[in-house]
Amino acid sequence: MNTFGDIIGRATELPWLWAGLVAYGLATIVVIAGVMRMPHRAAGAMAAHDSYVPSEKARTWHGHEKLVLVLVSSGVALIAIALAERWVRIGHGPFVNLFELLMSQLFSLGLIFAITYWRVPAMRASAVVALPLIWVLGIWVLTLQPVDTPLPPTYHNDWLWAHVGLGKIFLSLCLIGTGLAGVILLRHSERFAPWFRHMPANEVLDGLAWRFMLLAFIFHSLMLVAGAVWAQDAWGRYWSWDALETSSFLNWLLLGMGLHARFTYRVPLRAGAVLIIAVFVFAFFTYFGTPFYSEAAHKGVI
Repeated sequence: MNTFGDIIGRATELPWLWAGLVAYGLATIVVIAGVMRMPHRAAGAMAAHDSYVPSEKARTWHGHEKLVLVLVSSGVALIAIALAERWVRIGHGPFVNLFELLMSQLFSLGLIFAITYWRVPAMRASAVVALPLIWVLGIWVLTLQPVDTPLPPTYHNDWLWAHVGLGKIFLSLCLIGTGLAGVILLRHSERFAPWFRHMPANEVLDGLAWRFMLLAFIFHSLMLVAGAVWAQDAWGRYWSWDALETSSFLNWLLLGMGLHARFTYRVPLRAGAVLIIAVFVFAFFTYFGTPFYSEAAHKGVI
């Protein structure tokens, strides 16, 4: 039987993983310290409509923001090296056990967040919410043993890549929406409201957050389709209502109903923010809980 020391000794990916998590942690510290020192919002940022366009000043980088982007990007690169090291060592991608799934999610969340942080200045201060959420996975992965698990025969399928990749984009977009929703809620606190004075008005952040959730809904829909095709090739059926399929479908319904309510009725801003966070929490437990208590085909037992 392999001891814990033997497992750690073989896991050449761990130093790269730890270095990537350190970079994420430093980015979290820098963004929190940075927003605490931010000036009052720039002229024009008080606009309370969805067509908000930041002023030239608002498009510029604040002192800490470039450093945050460099640190997050460095974390993404280091975790990518960790994934490559593990892939070469065990001979397959990060699809099976919880340790490697968390590793790959840390990579995809960081990558899509970094791209959005770079391209969408209006959401940058929401990193105060989003980066600590990424660190929940970081702390979790540090508690797990980097065990090697063989790739099940049903996972040798190109549609698995599409299914997993689309799901990672979906969760990353939910994270960005949740960061913006968190800012809306934090602004109702006298302690935290000054941190976000430079950001657009809540109405603008609400519209931006729901645009990301709409994109998330599209990618979730594509994920379900890709998963059904994979299931047909792997197990001879498109759908079987196993625990993970059912939970994912309920997540899709919740997000769809939330979008319908947001774009059809006057949903209060705080209620909309809570709904976005609820979708993310549901998705989090669907991804990282259901597959590991359910003896379903997704675990590769069939």
